[in-house]
Amino acid sequence: MVDVAGKPETARVARAEASVIMAQATLDLIRDGAVPKGDVTAAARLAGIMAAKRTHELVPLCHPLALSFAGVEIEPDAALPGLRVTTEMRLIGRTGVEMEALVAASVAALTVYDMCKAVDRGIEITGVRLLEKDGGKSGHWRREQDER
Repeated sequence: MVDVAGKPETARVARAEASVIMAQATLDLIRDGAVPKGDVTAAARLAGIMAAKRTHELVPLCHPLALSFAGVEIEPDAALPGLRVTTEMRLIGRTGVEMEALVAASVAALTVYDMCKAVDRGIEITGVRLLEKDGGKSGHWRREQDER
């Protein structure tokens, strides 16, 4: 692990996203609350928050962090078709929350797959990426729209 003891505590924020592409019929089932396993977006949101809090157990050498906020939003996106997962993590600390935001987006997307795999095996998880981070020595960074 990197020694962060000498770093000042600053406000840290990170936002990430993932896309879950699926058949339109699957998206319709989710919107109608008709997926046999239950409320897909509620389960995925909770899974993402839980995963963010356990990132240090999943990714080697990550510091355990006391998040002050862990948000996971899941919205339908007709252009995919599918769901877009957006996460935001915040804390006051000595290290960033990028990994927590990315893990939350990934696990939320995996939960959507798990909840819907019985009705659509062709679901694709794509575009897991950091959107923005702020705080610490490197300051603010935001992904440009066309940046890949």
